[in-house]
Amino acid sequence: MATILVVEDEKPLSSILGRALKKADYTVGFAYDGEEAIEKAKAKAMNPDLILLDLILPKVNGFKVLEQIKKDPDVSHIPVIVLSNLGADEDIKDAFKLGAIDYYVKAQHPLLEIVEIVTKFLKTHRVQAKEE
Repeated sequence: MATILVVEDEKPLSSILGRALKKADYTVGFAYDGEEAIEKAKAKAMNPDLILLDLILPKVNGFKVLEQIKKDPDVSHIPVIVLSNLGADEDIKDAFKLGAIDYYVKAQHPLLEIVEIVTKFLKTHRVQAKEE
């Protein structure tokens, strides 16, 4: 069973997404600001297989979170999918430059679609990891 760290400061949205992921048999952890996201990504107890990251966060924004995760050799291998309301081309390009593996604008993707995206990614990612 994969562990997913959901980084989202809007608790109602985080809760709904978390329930949908748990229903799909994932273990889910939550972070509600950028500092907590960095701490939980690095925590051995959490050990996420995937991070779903909002970019608009209190304390430390999602771009900085992504940058810090990808610069740390202990956690840089964790794939990060960005889920944000920021849809400008520049924001999307910046997220990919910093190491995001995918980017979705929340308003354009229903939560069930996000769960399907996560499932498809993790299946593909695990197959590739087994082949290596």
